[in-house]
Amino acid sequence: MTKNFKIDMPKIPLDLQRANFQDIYAEEEPWLSNCAIVNESLDHAEIEKAVLSKVVFKNTTLGSAQFEAIDMTDVLFENCDLSNVSFSKGIIHRVTFKGCKLVGVNFSEANLGHVTFEHCMAKLSSFASARLKQVMFNDSSLESASYYDCKLNKVKFDQCDITEAEFFQTSLKGIDISTCTYERLNVALESLDGCQVSAEQAIGFAKLLGLQVKQ
Repeated sequence: MTKNFKIDMPKIPLDLQRANFQDIYAEEEPWLSNCAIVNESLDHAEIEKAVLSKVVFKNTTLGSAQFEAIDMTDVLFENCDLSNVSFSKGIIHRVTFKGCKLVGVNFSEANLGHVTFEHCMAKLSSFASARLKQVMFNDSSLESASYYDCKLNKVKFDQCDITEAEFFQTSLKGIDISTCTYERLNVALESLDGCQVSAEQAIGFAKLLGLQVKQ
């Protein structure tokens, strides 16, 4: 839960059966439900319009997989390597990414609701043209991440590194980045209207406007 809004966590049964991710190919439709995928490695998988419901992934590698238009509800990824995975155009609801490697992951044009990124490495991730509602980024590296043309509603960045992150054509009104760190930020000044920042950050943005700040 954040200070201003509540995020629903994945609703996952405790007694999940172990399964293999390859089982998804055995179904007439690409679908997995009520199962746990543990210690698997499957790179470069390509599955379009897969449906995942009440699934836990632990210590699993799905590098460079293509899951375009995936539908995920009540899913947990814990200590997984999802580098360069594409969730483009996906519907992602009540999903948690915990301690995951998400370098270069692609969420472009996806719809994310009640999603948490916790202790993740998400450098070079892309959320271009995505819609994020009730999403929390907590203690994660978001260096050079792209939020180009995003719709952000009840989104919080808490204790994240957002160095070189891109926020063009994206309004940050009501978005709290006050606890984040960055060496440089790629953001249009008009996008900052209504953004919640720390006093130190405000001084930096004032300098961008050409103001001379006396201390």
